[in-house]
Amino acid sequence: MHPYLKRSEMPNTQKVQLFAGESTKILAEKIAQNFDQELGSVIFERFSDGEYQPNILESVRGAKVFFIQSTNPPVDNLFELLMLIDAAKRASAEYVIAVMPYFGFSRQDRKDKPRVSIGAKLVANLLMASGADRIMTMDLHAPQIQGFFDIPVDHLDNSAIFVPYIKTLKLDNILFAAPDVGSSKRVRAFAKKFSADMVICDKYRKRANEIAEMRVIGDANERDVIIIDDIIDTGNTLCTAAEKLMEKGAKSVRALCTHPVLSGNAYERIENSVLTELVVCDTIPLKQSSEKINVLSVAPLFANAIKCVNSNNSISNLFI
Repeated sequence: MHPYLKRSEMPNTQKVQLFAGESTKILAEKIAQNFDQELGSVIFERFSDGEYQPNILESVRGAKVFFIQSTNPPVDNLFELLMLIDAAKRASAEYVIAVMPYFGFSRQDRKDKPRVSIGAKLVANLLMASGADRIMTMDLHAPQIQGFFDIPVDHLDNSAIFVPYIKTLKLDNILFAAPDVGSSKRVRAFAKKFSADMVICDKYRKRANEIAEMRVIGDANERDVIIIDDIIDTGNTLCTAAEKLMEKGAKSVRALCTHPVLSGNAYERIENSVLTELVVCDTIPLKQSSEKINVLSVAPLFANAIKCVNSNNSISNLFI
């Protein structure tokens, strides 16, 4: 500090800059528009063997830098983010925030069988080693992943997106459903918000992405059911749950899932399912369109969160 300036008189010269990874450019542009600022320029120089190197085309010295990139497969998306963070720190950025609308590898949050990696912890270590000062993400598969970091984590949830949408449906006989026991806490919060009941679809897996058995715990007769989940991958769990709920006498079943991973034949499975609709967020870009899939944008939510972080204000007012 300059000896003749008090702290309150110090000039505030720190600038804010937003950059996007290649896989999340469309969402990043929307976030930048809601933030009233253009994205910064960055290119990825590629070698003939596929190796790439990020090049930030403007000065970030002394800046507060936000890199927006979901880390869904391929793993290049994660490595892009790590290299962007490293480039900014080496260019003397003051503070670097990794904005990860979808946190890849979040399903690997514990050692549930012998000789497996805890992928989410490894990713946390990599982000911190690359120089990230803060993480901003949404709907982690397991909220305890926040504890894998030794830096601040801003964990947004889907309530700000899904609660207003559910209100527009104006359903009189609403019932919330958890597609598995692990989702019950998330779904119970929605049921409480709408003073509604909930049921649980209890499933048993023999292996990943393969359901051996499922049963519905609770009464769904003559109810408009809404399934809430954080991730939809193959769609097998969701479509099976919808079938079981309809067998239980449900009037309709729709699903609201934050992250549309939608791998394999998920799109075909959704199209042929009994679901009235599938509502997802744009944390991951869709591979194809579908009449049954409705996309809601998280851009305003992340823009507001970035504003709060930049002004050192609480983000708690972003939760519903």
